Amino acid sequence: MSGATKSASPSCQLLQRQSEVFKRDVANQPLWAVAPPQDAWLMAQAQGVISADHAVLRAFQAQNKVAQSPFAHVSIPSDAHVVLFWPKAHALGIWWLKWLCEHLPPGASIDVVGEHQGGIKRVPKVLAELGISSDKIDSARRCSLFATQTQPLEQKSDAAWLTFEALGLTLCSHPGVFGHGKFDEGTALLLEALEHKLPKKTQRILDVGCGDGIITAWLAQRGHEVTAMDISEFALEATRKTLEANQLAGRVLASDVYQALGDERFDLIISNPPFHQERDIHYGAAARLISSAPNHLNRGGQLILVANAFLPYPERLTLAFDHFEVMAENRRFKVYGAGSR
Repeated sequence: MSGATKSASPSCQLLQRQSEVFKRDVANQPLWAVAPPQDAWLMAQAQGVISADHAVLRAFQAQNKVAQSPFAHVSIPSDAHVVLFWPKAHALGIWWLKWLCEHLPPGASIDVVGEHQGGIKRVPKVLAELGISSDKIDSARRCSLFATQTQPLEQKSDAAWLTFEALGLTLCSHPGVFGHGKFDEGTALLLEALEHKLPKKTQRILDVGCGDGIITAWLAQRGHEVTAMDISEFALEATRKTLEANQLAGRVLASDVYQALGDERFDLIISNPPFHQERDIHYGAAARLISSAPNHLNRGGQLILVANAFLPYPERLTLAFDHFEVMAENRRFKVYGAGSR
């Protein structure tokens, strides 16, 4: 693994450092990255990527690299040098390990890399609990790198799926999905406000950032035509399973905010948008959700979103819309409704 491109990710910086000191001969092994960050050096080195992040998949595809979702047909070369980037969600990391053991032959080499603040130091214990041995290769940039091998496991990766009940709906959730396994308080406030404000006639509605599909299913149950979108393949698969579990219909699309929609328009756009990127507050997706919403609303349409009360969304709503209102609020959250121009 070599190249002049500088890595921005600490985990990739550790790998780049290893490109000079690996004792194993990887010269003839194509690098395959599993659940990686977006990183220019990594994209230059890797032949393929497996990720549940639609933005990462698109970035690799733009470089003419093989990019695969774990929920689609996956084909990893038998001689691949596989590197798993340990996620901050512990349960999701375990899922990826089990998934790799199912999709690679027994004894296949895997490197696991990650940041200390993301829990990578727990990996040897996690592997030991699965009955898998590991060796530490390196530690630098507040990251660590471990080597291990796949083996058949008794418990399959599908065991990570969780089913629970909320608002008379059966919800399916997976590690890595927003609010995994619980009914989010902000979403509850949003749906309570919609119960009183939603028109009775069928609406064409867009659910941006669909998560486990509760908003989509709740709307579909009331007869509306719903399109659910998310950047996470885990969320999209959870929404599909939620709709199926409740015998409801809806369109489910992978999209970075409005990227996949073209010039489609809707009567309502509804969202509980994320504002974290890893551990930092990040308004990128929410800002695009608000600023471009008028381009995807029919005449008289509305954007309705729920957000933590401290977030500066009123200023953004004022710039994008003629008017907005606070439809509901409690100590932690506010539900905003904004009218199209």
